[in-house]
Amino acid sequence: MQPNKTLSVNGEPFEVLRLLGKGKGGYSLLVRSQSHSKTEYVLKQMHHEPMPFLQPNDKVQAEIRDYRRLRELGIRLPAMLDIDIAKERILKEYIDGPTVFDLVLTDQMDDSYVEQVREMAKRLQSHRLNIDYFPTNFVVENGLVYYIDFECTAYTRERSFDGWGITYWSKTPEFLRFVAAHAPHAPAAAQ
Repeated sequence: MQPNKTLSVNGEPFEVLRLLGKGKGGYSLLVRSQSHSKTEYVLKQMHHEPMPFLQPNDKVQAEIRDYRRLRELGIRLPAMLDIDIAKERILKEYIDGPTVFDLVLTDQMDDSYVEQVREMAKRLQSHRLNIDYFPTNFVVENGLVYYIDFECTAYTRERSFDGWGITYWSKTPEFLRFVAAHAPHAPAAAQ
């Protein structure tokens, strides 16, 4: 999606400012409302590229279900503001800050960020859920860590924060291999 293109959500036009990232289910775009020009949002446009590890289903309904489940559990998330079922678009609050991935990359991590995610993980595990703990899915704004993806799955130890996610929350060999494989710059957040 190119900058200056206009996309609508339920008839309301939004100017595309830039691509934030591409996730398993869609493209996340930074957009600006044409009627409220100072406010930026994230518009997630679902895509239908084949992913061998994902079951085909209604991605929009899955996002809504997961968002509600995580909200009920008190996981810090951007607000889901509008849903355009026909165009498979979700409008979300924009969390303005660096991703945890970028903080690790630039040696700006704070121990409190890991502790905040450990608290999220503890709450999720008690409800037998995991989220995608990869650090591009987390943004820090005013010292608070937000999970900017809405995906959640059944809990497994292998996909838990301590079983897998923590591997990418510092400059581990795995993190550095990922950076090298995705040079010149690894993907930005996929809100």
